[in-house]
Amino acid sequence: MENNINHKRRSFIKVSAAAGGGMMLGFNFIACKEESKIPEFIAPDLGEPTDWTTINGFLKIGDNGVVTIMSPNPEIGQNVKTAMPMIVAEELDADWDKVIVEQAGLDTENFERQIAGGSQSIRFGWNSLRQTGATARNLLLQAAAEKLEVPIDELTTSKGVISHSSSDKTISYGEVASLAANYTAPEEIELKDPKDFTIIGKSTRNVDGFNIVQGKPLFGLDVNEPGMKIAMIVHPPAFGMKLKSMDDASIKAMSGITDVIKINVEPEGWNPQWSDVNAYPELVAIVGDSTWEVMKAKKAIKINWERESDLENSADHEMLLANLLTDQDGELARKDGSPDKAFEDADQIIEKTYTAPFLAHNTMEPMNFYANVTADKAEVKGPIQTPMFLEGTLEGVLGLPKEKISIMMTRMGGGFGRRLYGHFATEAALISQAVQKPVKLVYTREDDMTQGTYRPAYKVSYKAGLDKAGNLVAFAIKGSGLPGSPVFENRFPAGAVDHYQVQNIQVPTNISTGAWRAPRSNFIATAEQSFLDEVAEAAGKDPIDFRLGLFDKAIEAPVGKDNDYDAERYAGVLKLVKEKAGWGSDKTGVYRGVSAYYCHNSYVAQVLDVEIENNVPKVKRVYCAVDCGIVVNPEGAINQIEGGIVDGIGHAMYSAITFKDGIPEQSNFHNYRLIRQVEAPESIEVFFVDNGIDPTGLGEPSLPPIGAALANALYKASGKRFYKQPFGNENDLLG
Repeated sequence: MENNINHKRRSFIKVSAAAGGGMMLGFNFIACKEESKIPEFIAPDLGEPTDWTTINGFLKIGDNGVVTIMSPNPEIGQNVKTAMPMIVAEELDADWDKVIVEQAGLDTENFERQIAGGSQSIRFGWNSLRQTGATARNLLLQAAAEKLEVPIDELTTSKGVISHSSSDKTISYGEVASLAANYTAPEEIELKDPKDFTIIGKSTRNVDGFNIVQGKPLFGLDVNEPGMKIAMIVHPPAFGMKLKSMDDASIKAMSGITDVIKINVEPEGWNPQWSDVNAYPELVAIVGDSTWEVMKAKKAIKINWERESDLENSADHEMLLANLLTDQDGELARKDGSPDKAFEDADQIIEKTYTAPFLAHNTMEPMNFYANVTADKAEVKGPIQTPMFLEGTLEGVLGLPKEKISIMMTRMGGGFGRRLYGHFATEAALISQAVQKPVKLVYTREDDMTQGTYRPAYKVSYKAGLDKAGNLVAFAIKGSGLPGSPVFENRFPAGAVDHYQVQNIQVPTNISTGAWRAPRSNFIATAEQSFLDEVAEAAGKDPIDFRLGLFDKAIEAPVGKDNDYDAERYAGVLKLVKEKAGWGSDKTGVYRGVSAYYCHNSYVAQVLDVEIENNVPKVKRVYCAVDCGIVVNPEGAINQIEGGIVDGIGHAMYSAITFKDGIPEQSNFHNYRLIRQVEAPESIEVFFVDNGIDPTGLGEPSLPPIGAALANALYKASGKRFYKQPFGNENDLLG
């Protein structure tokens, strides 16, 4: 493994003089105005610093050694607010027990990729965050060398203390912070060898955990600013309908109602970004003094809607996708060898089709956002995964330059891709601008579930050809969906089959769709890995051995040049889970399924055990092997993996959004089924590959393969293959 220790100093590393005993390194934020306060659970005996930097920056050091580290990326439960500061603190050699973490606001000049999406926060921030901490440490060492009158190369650091062993002198970071601000960082900064990490790789509690369990205000719904009004929206009842007229007289006189307006989040001449997905740009907004008063008015208002386009039905979707897969060639995405000839010569052909419905995101915290827009500025605050794209949208719709727009991020009660699309923040800003008051827009669960931005519905067909020895000689995939195909043409088993073909069919829809946790992978992994199990059975081979044979082919003689996975790492997690799960040691009454998948630059393999209790299948255990490079915070990493597994099982088993005449038939949890606590696995064991590679994605990769591990285990229990999601309810799973 190559470990690149020296990095050039990045242009965004800035050092400025600080007042008193504090040092500031990094970035400034318009909306950060409060001085750091030491949380109750962090070194309570220290007290507040006497001299604390008044400029809010990326990294601050008080004269008592307390360090404040800003966390730049949105926090949606993936624990980056803990993990990213851990990376800085590691290279700084800080005492983690004296670290305060604060959420940064949006700063596009000084930060790159302030996005929570694609499981890439740690991967993209890894080197720059390390360099930030290492640069600060170097400046402190320079200051200590001057103050102690010793050579800098004789100094060492540990837990916020600088030591000179031969003279037995020590000095704390807090004592040299202000002096350090006068130095310049060298052109090259030496980073630690991973074997010397003392913070990274150690399980660390969530920095917000103490406040979360006490119900402290952290989330968007907790925002409560002076003079703030509550706003709610009313959108058309069906996809394909739009606002015609409204009679607001009946509600304007209701108690607590201050404004009833129409808004359009897509004004004429405005060019939307990818993040501006919204099926209903024209809305009615009701503004009032309290949530309850606005909800009553929302139910009472009289609105007329008119048809604008087709009112789609799920039954029609199913038939359309089936016909297209059968009757129409798709756009050719990849072709290796001669698939048609290979299928003609095959001794055995297996063909299967897999289907999945639209899915809602159903975050625990419904959409909401605070906005205070005046003639010369906009201050917005709330749970958003893409604040940097929101800034561009607000600039366009509000008519304000970016430098007049301040965006602060709150902790999010879930995202899963839903909060990539910031229309709800745009709505809040437009409502505030129109009524000339600060407002907090709040969606009801029904607003959230029926507004759209769903996981697309998919249908994909697979075809495999085997020779007489049970070897896979041909493989073809045709993918379709509303609106696009879920197939990744360069992923496994591409590169492992001589004759391989992928076709894609695009199907337009007026139902708004977007990213849903592990986009496309969340369905195609289940389809692919379920099909490979069936092919392995037809070949008369153990399902793990069958896959490993394909990986051997991809390692020794890969087909094509665009394969986007490392076959050795892929095979590695499969071998690891095989060992840890004790695969092959059959136990009476235990039905096992296996699955493996690569996405978000990481590799995951899973074995799932099902047992039958009272004639109902019960997921007992999941074994999960993960290759995601260096694990920054093992406790947080395991939480993400466990959450992805539970989420994946639940949606594969129970969840669906269906439509009748354009109207979503599910509007709340009484008719949209989620997994229940008793249905979660009784145990999940996670095993990490320790290879020292820089970190890759982790928030999403454990979800895609689990659906197939479940389907394959259920097949062993019931003799029934599962081709359509959700798989069914507890009364019919056993056939």
